[in-house]
Amino acid sequence: MPMSFRPLTPAGFAGEVSDIDLTRPLTPEQARAIDDGMDKYGVLVFHDQHFTDETQMAFSRNFGELEVSSGAEMNRTRDRRLPQMEMADISNLDEEGRLRAASDRMRLTGLGNRLWHSDASFRAIPAKYSLLSARVVPGTGGNTEFADMRAAYDSLDAETKAEVEDLITEHSNAFSREQIGFYKTDYGAENQLLLKPVRHRLVRFDPRTGRKTLYLSAHIGGIVGWPVPEARMLIRDLTEHAVQRQFVFAHVWKPGDLVMWDNRTTMHRARRYNDLSDVRDLRRTTIRGDAVTVAQVQEAA
Repeated sequence: MPMSFRPLTPAGFAGEVSDIDLTRPLTPEQARAIDDGMDKYGVLVFHDQHFTDETQMAFSRNFGELEVSSGAEMNRTRDRRLPQMEMADISNLDEEGRLRAASDRMRLTGLGNRLWHSDASFRAIPAKYSLLSARVVPGTGGNTEFADMRAAYDSLDAETKAEVEDLITEHSNAFSREQIGFYKTDYGAENQLLLKPVRHRLVRFDPRTGRKTLYLSAHIGGIVGWPVPEARMLIRDLTEHAVQRQFVFAHVWKPGDLVMWDNRTTMHRARRYNDLSDVRDLRRTTIRGDAVTVAQVQEAA
C-alpha cells in the first residue's frame, strides 16, 4: 500500500503521513514523495516510528547532509549523553540519564527553545529540514507548535510587503539566549566565533513552490542599516503577526512520533511542562541547507 498524506489543518499547513515504516531503507520514490510533501505542507507528522539513533540518522540522510548540532559544537569537551555529534539531545536529562536540576546551565539555556525560532538560522547557511523523534514524553505539556511563515507572508498588506522585501537581518544564538538572561560572555571565550552574527534575507523565495516566506526567528537581533530598537520592534510586530492562531499547528507528542519540518518556511517553539519531575526525551537530526540567503534572487511569486 502506498503511503498516504492527510492535512491536519483546514488551511493545509501540516500533514499526517501513514502506511510507511521510516526505520527501514526508503526507495528513491518514497524519499521523493516525502520531499514533495514537505513542499506542500511544511510540517509532516509520522506516528509509530520507533527509531534508534542510527536508524533516525539513516532516514534523515535521504534528504541531505546532517549538521553537527549546535549543542555538540559548544560542548565538545564535556561528556554528552548522545555520542553522535549529528544528534541533538532535546531532553531534560544529563549525561548520566538523570533529570537536570533547576539551576543546571544546560537546562536554563535550553529554555530558549520555548521562543519562536527557526533551527540554525544563526548559521551562514541555515538549516533545511529538522526531524524530531519522540522517545519518552511527559504526562502533560511539552507540545511543539509550528507557525506557517508562507501564509503569514501572504497575509501581509502590500505596504508592509514592500517595506520588508529587501531587508537583511542579523542572526545569532546569543540574541535569542539574551532574551532569557544569558549573554555572549556566558558562552566562554572558546565559543565566541560561533556566536558571530550572520546575515539573512527577511523575505525568502522558494523556486520549487514559487512562494515567498517570512524568515523570522528569536535569533534575530538587528536589521542591517536600522537602529537596533526600531529593528527589534519591527521583528516583534512581524512575529506577533506570524504566530496568530490561524497560522499555527500544535503537535501533541506520543512515543514513536516523528515530526519533520522545513526551517525555511516555518517557525516553531516548545511548550512548558514539568521538566523537574517528568522526563521528555526527544532527539533531533537536522539537514544542512544549500544556499546563502542574502545571495538568493527574489523573483516574483
